[in-house]
Amino acid sequence: MKMRFVAPDRREVLAGLGAAAAGLIAGGAGPLVTAQLALQARASTLALRPGQPATPIYELAAVNHLREARLKRGDRCQLVFRNELPAPLAPVWYGLTGAATTDPLQGRAPAPPDAVETSIISIPSAGTLLADFRLFEDGLKQPARPLPVIAAEAGPVAIDRDEVLLIEEWRLRPDGSAIPPGQDPTDAAPLYTINGRTSFELSASVGQRLRLRFINGSQRSVLAIKLESHEVRVMALDGQPAEPFPARNGALVLAPGGRADAFVDATTSAPFLLHDGKTARQIGSLAVSGKLERAPLSPPRPLPSNDLPEKLDLKGALRFDVALGAADAGWTRPASFSTASAPAFRTRVGRTVVLALKNPGAVAAVFHLHGHPFRLLDRLDDGWKPYWLDTLAVEPGQTQRIAFAATAPGRWLLESVVTDWAAPRLVRWYGVE
Repeated sequence: MKMRFVAPDRREVLAGLGAAAAGLIAGGAGPLVTAQLALQARASTLALRPGQPATPIYELAAVNHLREARLKRGDRCQLVFRNELPAPLAPVWYGLTGAATTDPLQGRAPAPPDAVETSIISIPSAGTLLADFRLFEDGLKQPARPLPVIAAEAGPVAIDRDEVLLIEEWRLRPDGSAIPPGQDPTDAAPLYTINGRTSFELSASVGQRLRLRFINGSQRSVLAIKLESHEVRVMALDGQPAEPFPARNGALVLAPGGRADAFVDATTSAPFLLHDGKTARQIGSLAVSGKLERAPLSPPRPLPSNDLPEKLDLKGALRFDVALGAADAGWTRPASFSTASAPAFRTRVGRTVVLALKNPGAVAAVFHLHGHPFRLLDRLDDGWKPYWLDTLAVEPGQTQRIAFAATAPGRWLLESVVTDWAAPRLVRWYGVE
């Protein structure tokens, strides 16, 4: 059940959240609430130019967490969302499967300015999630920062440190103002940050095993991030465990919204290098200190399974062609989206679906599937890569095939945007019945 009411201040939000959770824990309607998360969409600033005034931006913030929000697998979370910005907004979740009401534009209307919305969400899987309001960028005057949300595994994972590295892209005018995505960036220069800093440093002791949760929080660019002089072992992609494998040349290539969990055994100080397809630059560093006081660590075991299907029935799959961003294919801006529009496809619960994602454009297009993780198929459709994704970049003129098991009933969004700062974000929907 969701409520709208006059917005209280931050203290009242948190107090009300706790009281409501306590009521459910004490035997109110519905299952037990085990976690609480208070989010605010608000105006903020970020120091993007040393020695210069901070740049106005928007952000999604977790007001009841000191850093990124941390939940755990199996939580039933009461979510309080307060919209302090001058446009209707709702949190958009990347990596969260479950009830279709978590999908903006489909299950509920966005919260108007100065309103608070309360809802319940379930956290069925462990992994690295991302929450933001990028679907509503057409109504925003400033670029917005997303919020990493960590869903921890039910049991311990053999690591020494667990760190989030949120990579973001900005387009700054000469006067220091930032251009929102979807607008012409003429005369603006690109700038990249990790965790909001133009010069990021992560400290570690020699021999520590680090879990680094890399997130491409940029709105349009495919980015490659590399840690020099270290083996970077990929453990999860887009919030789902993978069969561990070393990143090629230590570099991770992530589409906008893409996430990668990697294990790194700290051995020596080294730079983080970022490549945006045009230029490589140092964006931060790993500072390693001390002496090795234990034997080298053995290779890591895979992360615990999120109980996704081991096999997909490709022979009996429903197959659909999806032309990304094609003007005559039903794509529309989120502001113009209607649930009365024709779906891209429909399927029954339990069916395997194969999508042929075609990019007819001249630049790479990024596709995001809400509601379900998918497998990237081999070229001959005779198998798939040993990982799950929810976001994929498709090169111009190319076709990529993906497959997923339709397990979550409801209406879900498809997203498509080309890797051009001025390009609009587009959406369609599909149905699972």
